[in-house]
Amino acid sequence: MADTILSLEHIGKKFKSETALKDISISMEPGEILGFLGPSGAGKTTTIKIITGQLRQTSGTAKLFGKDTRQLDHNLYSQIGIVTDQSGVYERMNVYDNLLYFAKILNVPKERIEEVLKRVGLWEHRKKPASKLSKGQGQRLVLSRAVLHQPKLLFLDEPTSGLDPSTAQQIHRFLMDLKNQGMAIFLTTHNMEEASKLCDMVALLNEGCIVEQGEPREVCLKYNTKKQYRILLDDRKEVVLPQSEESAGQIARWIKENRIEAIHSCEPTLEHVFLAVTGRELQS
Repeated sequence: MADTILSLEHIGKKFKSETALKDISISMEPGEILGFLGPSGAGKTTTIKIITGQLRQTSGTAKLFGKDTRQLDHNLYSQIGIVTDQSGVYERMNVYDNLLYFAKILNVPKERIEEVLKRVGLWEHRKKPASKLSKGQGQRLVLSRAVLHQPKLLFLDEPTSGLDPSTAQQIHRFLMDLKNQGMAIFLTTHNMEEASKLCDMVALLNEGCIVEQGEPREVCLKYNTKKQYRILLDDRKEVVLPQSEESAGQIARWIKENRIEAIHSCEPTLEHVFLAVTGRELQS
């Protein structure tokens, strides 16, 4: 437990007559990516504000780096990086000078700027004003600023929303590098494929409650009650078969006849799981 980055135990939060969070318990270790998933109004932002000391919980205990989040100091804040929709940059400054400004505030060596910009593919754009960057480039600049000081915990809110697949993949690779270096990443996203690919653990949040949590694959398999296989045959006909002895025999015959182009198991996705346990769409 000494290395635990984040620990929330039975967190509740009320705003007058409204209950925003109910009995939230999660923890994070170094080098772990946690997906905190839920629709708008589920309580994600409230949770992050409690973790970062911007709000005080009504009940429960929240600890960051072993310290009560109601007593955070500057040294602890220096170990956090945050990327949200409100994470701005100075648009009149060029890319390099944006990071140079924050490097001075955070006491980061200038050499770190080149290292980060090269890693996110912005080094060749270092002299370009931030206002002239594309959406994807701007998102990478914000991410660069957030990790410039090599925080122990990074908060990411929809980091690849609206980005093209190539740029999103580049950011995914960067995040995995950060994870492998020991950085913990608290990720909120509506992209369930992204969560499944990146996250070690996920917590599904609905109306202030965690309705399911665990490793993404294990969560999906837990709800795989109707075991089926989707098969694409050589005549482009798609067939769905239940798991049974008869299906096994049919599949074996098709394999022997070299008729199967593709075969997939039909376990539910995280989005299907969320719908099953809440009765609502994740993006609602």
